[in-house]
Amino acid sequence: MSALLARLRLPVVAAPMFLVSGPDIVIAAARAGIVGSFPTPNCRTAEELDAWMTRIVAETAGAPGLWAANLVTHSSNARLADDLALVAKHRPPVVITALGSPAPAIAAVHAYGGLVLADVTTEALGRKAAAAGADGLVAVASGAGGHTGSLSPFAFVSVLRSFFDGIVCVGGGIADGGAVAGSVAAGADLVYMGTRFLAARESMASDAYKAMVIAAGAEDLVVSPAITGTAASWLKPSLTAAGYDVGNLGAAPPRNYGGEPTAKWRDLWAAGQGLHAVTAEEPVAAIVDELERGYDAAFARLSDRRRT
Repeated sequence: MSALLARLRLPVVAAPMFLVSGPDIVIAAARAGIVGSFPTPNCRTAEELDAWMTRIVAETAGAPGLWAANLVTHSSNARLADDLALVAKHRPPVVITALGSPAPAIAAVHAYGGLVLADVTTEALGRKAAAAGADGLVAVASGAGGHTGSLSPFAFVSVLRSFFDGIVCVGGGIADGGAVAGSVAAGADLVYMGTRFLAARESMASDAYKAMVIAAGAEDLVVSPAITGTAASWLKPSLTAAGYDVGNLGAAPPRNYGGEPTAKWRDLWAAGQGLHAVTAEEPVAAIVDELERGYDAAFARLSDRRRT
């Protein structure tokens, strides 16, 4: 793992969440010693993205953690060139690409010494991203919120490690410190954790969204490509409230990740299988404290059980 990531208090990324992750949660995560991230489409314009990044750079200076920008590299994202220009300007230490090849981001990010991690949902996509020059692979596994995969986290880490010796980050139902420790023990360098931070005080999620996350369990989730064209994990009550028939969501539409972000899916709320761990609205710092306690306790258990 790179020296940049080795300085983290915990090997955790507060994952980029559509219309949920903004400057407040990114800054709080970096100050708590983990990686805070946000999707650039959460900003309606390049000017707004410039302002967000300016603030994040200023308020994470000297923080023990890091910040990351998440870029949609799918061909439908007409704003990708503008977003990349702002990445080159503000130099996020980590750039995470999603829904497309990491290739468009690599030259710009490597030019200033940053790291490019690529979201992948299959072994084939992992091999393509590695061949394109990604520094790391984010294994989006079964149980992840939002756009999700179908492989179990442990199986996915193992298969990626069979051909890739770069950074491996894994996400999918990982919601406590013990699961973070288990992921590291299985070969991951980092853990993607979104759902655990959905109800954070610094999250941009609405009060109703946070309340639904706190009240829901894994049985309240449905995975379907019918909303965005890509398989994603949704909270059933939010789909029902928006007029969808959860039992018959229909076929997948064409994938299109451009345009006005708040005009699409604004009231359709995603979450992953880590819902059980979200029991109240609390600050990011308190969540990270709890994760650290669980992480340390898990490694203490492993040490006690180790064969001698």
